[in-house]
Amino acid sequence: MKNILVTGATKGIGKEIAIVLSETYNVFIAGRNETLLKEIVRKTNIKDFIAVDLTLPNACEKVLNKFNDIDILVNNAGDYIYKQLDEYSEQEIEHLFKINSIVPFILASLYSKNMKEKGWGRIVNIGSISAMIGEAGAALYSSTKGALISFAKAAALELAPYGITVNTIHPGWVDTDLGEKSIEESNFSRNEIIETIPQKRFISPNEIANLVKYLISNEAKGLTGQNINLCAGLTIG
Repeated sequence: MKNILVTGATKGIGKEIAIVLSETYNVFIAGRNETLLKEIVRKTNIKDFIAVDLTLPNACEKVLNKFNDIDILVNNAGDYIYKQLDEYSEQEIEHLFKINSIVPFILASLYSKNMKEKGWGRIVNIGSISAMIGEAGAALYSSTKGALISFAKAAALELAPYGITVNTIHPGWVDTDLGEKSIEESNFSRNEIIETIPQKRFISPNEIANLVKYLISNEAKGLTGQNINLCAGLTIG
């Protein structure tokens, strides 16, 4: 049975991905809140967890040391800051690039070595449609998630000869606590946002989880280097 690491799995999208995949795979999770992680493992089929702040020095190596035999990496951990371009502090810029861009790169770098030796692997990044379309007040967030677009293409080319695929899912508005928080920090109400979405709804975390489940399957072995918008049609026009 394949071993999976899901980062940012204490709640929302990451938690749902981990739970759905644990029905078929050995799933291990990483997050910052040890109490929540323990509760998730206790109530589900998830095998084990590590409580860690991935932005700290050597944190990714710490994860590798605990879970060193990983076949499938799901880079879900992330953060957002919505501000005007001239309002960001240098610390905020460094933090968001670290968790949204650099950490996924480091983990992929660390785990791809084992995948290459096995001749099989899957790397799935959770991006954002903010990387695909312009969004006022989200220049920093968009930039950090945009880095995953090029990463998926370049890494997919490099790793293709080893049976490893690399893809990125870019969700639109998702029905999570984080989504609600971002609405509160925006200048629009939930109903106003829904009116801009062709399907007039938010994406559910379960939809993202099941797309991940497909992308890591052998049936999707021909899909690599792709950036998939799962946004209820928001990026169409």
